[in-house]
Amino acid sequence: QLQLVESGGGLVQPGGSLTLSCTVSGDTVDSYYIGWFRQAPGKEREGVSCISTRSITGGHTHYADSVKGRFTAWRDSAKNTVYLQMNSLQLEDTAVYYCAADRRPKFSESYCLNSELYNDWGQGTQVTASS
Repeated sequence: QLQLVESGGGLVQPGGSLTLSCTVSGDTVDSYYIGWFRQAPGKEREGVSCISTRSITGGHTHYADSVKGRFTAWRDSAKNTVYLQMNSLQLEDTAVYYCAADRRPKFSESYCLNSELYNDWGQGTQVTASS
């Protein structure tokens, strides 16, 4: 059974940085699309970033427009972990962040960032940007 555990959330001032980790157990992370999603109070869950299965070229990564240029996702196969580096955090980045995994191919950015297309989820980690 696949398990995902997020860590690294916390409280940070606007403009600050955090790095979230999503550690996978039960299978190799290289075989899965890994998505990062967030949900703020009273709002729908939204896709933040996703990284494809590992390929000869290393795979590809997508980002929501709201985080492009500020967030970076990458995979460490040796640690079976996917990371999300978040820089220049803003008040509107405050949310519970989740990672999710799914084996099925997602051939477009919209599919890759669609939470309904992911089967396995972590428990979430709170990120709060506040002064």
